Amino acid sequence: MAIAYPGILKLEAVKEQVSWSDQKSMLYALGVGLGGDPLNEAELPFVYENGLKAVPTLATVLAFPIAILGRTGVNFARVVHGEQFLELHKTLPPEGEATASTRVAAVYDKGADKGAVLMLETVLTEPSGAPLATLTASIFARADGGFGGSSEGEAPPHTLPDRAPDVSLDLPTRPDQALLYRLLGDRNPLHADPAFAKLVGFPRPILHGLCTYGMTCRAVMQAYTDFDPAPIRSHQARFSAPVFPGETVTVDLWRDGPVVSFQARVADREAVVIKNGKAVLG
Repeated sequence: MAIAYPGILKLEAVKEQVSWSDQKSMLYALGVGLGGDPLNEAELPFVYENGLKAVPTLATVLAFPIAILGRTGVNFARVVHGEQFLELHKTLPPEGEATASTRVAAVYDKGADKGAVLMLETVLTEPSGAPLATLTASIFARADGGFGGSSEGEAPPHTLPDRAPDVSLDLPTRPDQALLYRLLGDRNPLHADPAFAKLVGFPRPILHGLCTYGMTCRAVMQAYTDFDPAPIRSHQARFSAPVFPGETVTVDLWRDGPVVSFQARVADREAVVIKNGKAVLG
């Protein structure tokens, strides 16, 4: 099955009820590396139920756009997560419930030999009907170009400032971090099974891209909000290379008014793993 255009843009939205507990909030915080020092009183509110706070990027593991992606006709074996955008309409509570409604917001045809880009939008709505968060995932379908759609219209990537970073934070990852993070819902064996990782071209299992994405949000809070999640209005980034559990991720940050630009890299390999990052504070 191939992408049917323009019918793909008319696919009915997939709706599901989602809920999360204080346990999931704490597990997510541990999964992105918070709480490594149990005596760190700034990080403790994310991993202890007394005055619990939620990391804003917890929203990315509350609903996954797999169901709608399965109806688009793309070749799952050749799909990668290209970008992630999160907009918070209010501070994410550490426990709650919501309706997740996912649709194909846009699709771009890069050509028969270049693939396609799908923009999948998920809106989380509270039981009252108020919007809680909007997540947009850019999915690069490497084998599905040439279906006759437009190649134009994608938003340009955020440009990092042309100066040295204002702040750089070194965030170590644990050797077992992917095994912990996968308990949040993404059970892809690429993150756990050494034999499977080698089969698809990696020397060993890799860390989830969304885990690294969550670590960059943690860095923004550490650098600019005193670990208060409330000022985070949005958080977006491009995935550019994998992290291997046990490596140290260096997050470079620049602040210009309410806009925080960032990138993440593994210095030991000279690898940039997150590009074109942008967070907006309010």
